[in-house]
Amino acid sequence: MGVGPAGVEPAGVPAGVPAGIAWQPSLLDLGASPDVDVSFDGLVRHWLDATSWVDYCPGWLRGHDALFETLLATGSWQQRSRRMYDGVVPEPRLTAGWTPLAADPSVPPALPSMCSVLSARYGVTFDRVWVNLYRDGRDSVAWHPDRNGRVHSRPLVATVSLGARRRFLLRPRGGGSVALTLSPGAGDLVVMGGACQHDWEHSVPKTAKPVGPRMSVTIRHSHGELLPGKSPGTYYGVEYS
Repeated sequence: MGVGPAGVEPAGVPAGVPAGIAWQPSLLDLGASPDVDVSFDGLVRHWLDATSWVDYCPGWLRGHDALFETLLATGSWQQRSRRMYDGVVPEPRLTAGWTPLAADPSVPPALPSMCSVLSARYGVTFDRVWVNLYRDGRDSVAWHPDRNGRVHSRPLVATVSLGARRRFLLRPRGGGSVALTLSPGAGDLVVMGGACQHDWEHSVPKTAKPVGPRMSVTIRHSHGELLPGKSPGTYYGVEYS
């Protein structure tokens, strides 16, 4: 995971509606309602090796500022803690989860819409949404593969970035040179596929530069081809970054 022999604590500290977020909507997106680009115009596939790839589609979600504000106001935000070496430390970001059911009036309509369009394109049923809120440049996530790679064979992980742009890096699992650097934000879509969660790891590093808040809306599927000896409930008791 890149942070030592650590494990995520299932309980976090409730944060409520985050205070002090220096959020400034984009003038280019002002007043627009959330809407996805079903054509995936501009999508580029980056091959990390012969079996692992990353799709990047800039501006995939229009009205991204409106979704940012909705999630900020309605999310059950908490700051989880993580075991690291001999202690427990707070994670440097806030998190919240949604079950993207279209029939649930408490769920922002953009979430099931995004899941539906992604499911149709990639051939899996995206049914889980977990959002990380990076409040400023001090918030980050260390090198890690997603935990669904411990259960599913070649799982897909989609992330829609809202708000400020932050560097998103990928390198071979266990260390090595950075193979791909993206700076998603403002509704950009990133999808990791193939053997990415088995053979590669990713991070959002801290930055000393002034930067506004960013949300990563991470969309996953709970059904798919399982690794030998695994069951669907192996890891879903605790969400992950």
